[in-house]
Amino acid sequence: MTRIESIFARPGHKALIAYLTVGYPSIEATLELVPALVNSGCDMVELGIPFSDPLADGTTIQRASHRALQQGITPKSCLDVGHQLRQRVDAPLIFMTYYNPVLRYGPSSFCHACADVGVDGLIIPDLTPEEGSELERLTRRHRLDLIYLVAPTTTDERLSLIAAKSRGFIYLVSVRGVTGAREGLPAELESLIAKLRRKTSKPICVGFGISTPEQARRVAKLADGVILGSRILEIVEESAHPTQAAASFIRQLRDAIDES
Repeated sequence: MTRIESIFARPGHKALIAYLTVGYPSIEATLELVPALVNSGCDMVELGIPFSDPLADGTTIQRASHRALQQGITPKSCLDVGHQLRQRVDAPLIFMTYYNPVLRYGPSSFCHACADVGVDGLIIPDLTPEEGSELERLTRRHRLDLIYLVAPTTTDERLSLIAAKSRGFIYLVSVRGVTGAREGLPAELESLIAKLRRKTSKPICVGFGISTPEQARRVAKLADGVILGSRILEIVEESAHPTQAAASFIRQLRDAIDES
């Protein structure tokens, strides 16, 4: 059983997954934030590898990625951060990146390096299951979970394909468009999850647009996990004491999810 699978093996437990851009606002901040979020109730952490053309991300994550790139953050830097974090936390660590940085690094070398530093999985929004065979083979070899995304517009045929290929969990995008905090969640979220449940018994985690404890509670009643990123980065950006503020927000989310 992988570290990611072990989270969902806990009876009745709903996963709370946080996203942070590596190197935003600094590497030191990332190394401080991740343990604080885990200690406050976060089950897994997505570590975003900054990329110059983040097609799936909204303005908040784009801004964080741009700042991290300006500071010289590279995939190698992110691997170094992953290695340091693995010494500090037992929680699953997942790299969220795009295929271009993986291709440039070398897919085989990248997967080997991820496994070597203790990263548990990969989320690559622009990698389609039709084109993912090589990376699926490499991630299986290195015991990494390759997590695919499902969108509200995904056809039934592709839904079955993604359900079969995704490992660890399936990432359900709750809204059309890019990441970012929103005031409400779509009314059709229940039917989207129900449709996916008919295709798979794998865990389903919902992200994109979740920004409040109330929204997290609603999602946790339906899905196996809740994913937040943009709102956490906003808190980090806005607060005079970002680690304490982000940790406090995670505790609120954890309480809300546990009440679902």
